[in-house]
Amino acid sequence: MGISRRQFLIGATGAVAGATCILPRLAAAQAGAKIRISACDWSMRAVGPEGLEVAKKIGLDGLELSAGGPEGKLKIAGPEYRKECKAMMQKTGVVVSSVAMGLLNNAPLASEPRGVAWLNQTLEATKDLGGGVVLVAFFGKGDLRDGKELKQKDIDTVVGRLKEVAPKAKEAGVFLGIENTLSAEQNLAILDRVKDDMVRVYYDIGNSTDNDYDVPAEIRLLGDRICQIHFKDGGHYLGEGDVKMEPVAEAIGAINYKGWIVLETAIPSKDRDADFKRNADYVRKLLKLA
Repeated sequence: MGISRRQFLIGATGAVAGATCILPRLAAAQAGAKIRISACDWSMRAVGPEGLEVAKKIGLDGLELSAGGPEGKLKIAGPEYRKECKAMMQKTGVVVSSVAMGLLNNAPLASEPRGVAWLNQTLEATKDLGGGVVLVAFFGKGDLRDGKELKQKDIDTVVGRLKEVAPKAKEAGVFLGIENTLSAEQNLAILDRVKDDMVRVYYDIGNSTDNDYDVPAEIRLLGDRICQIHFKDGGHYLGEGDVKMEPVAEAIGAINYKGWIVLETAIPSKDRDADFKRNADYVRKLLKLA
């Protein structure tokens, strides 16, 4: 299978020597698409510019930024904040892989009147920072399930709002990645209703394992409708917990995934830098990226 448009847009990126800014699409065009490793700024407990600096020290290629808290104008929408991030990207060579809308867990897209405006703000900001994916979260209050039952009314609203925002995503060249507690089949049903290639699944191998889903089978079923992947395994180091990592790696290879692997991992030893470096090194070995 050749390199898809998704793989080009959200594929690996690196520093552009001598450039005035570091943008993933430009770097991807030069370096070629391949898997690279990012991390969530909230997991590293270092957000924004500080997180980019920590990511450099750890040896990561990118960072997934938080969009900010629930307010009229999100933190990520502030030009000065993005200017600080861009300056740190230039300094470190670390790029923004994606931006996560974790605020939707407490201010759900299905019920929050500002939800569509927030999506539009985040898409524009992610484009400006050179990222390829906006993580649209559905956990906590935003969960699309009540126990094992689907919240069908909420899903109907979410489908409508994703349809509304999808043209903006296409204009920005940024994918909307829905991350939730649903199965692969349930997520595909949502995507089939939205009917827009810019809306895909942000897959989390830890969450799916916790929900007793067959992770390798789900990855194969979703295929190139996965726009990005979180790696985590509860409080464990990768490879030492409940997630069966080798079958996951085989499934990722089977679908020819060329996007980012984003670490949302724990800090078992309480030494953040050492633990994230350990997990990053494990991923490189697991996926033969060295």
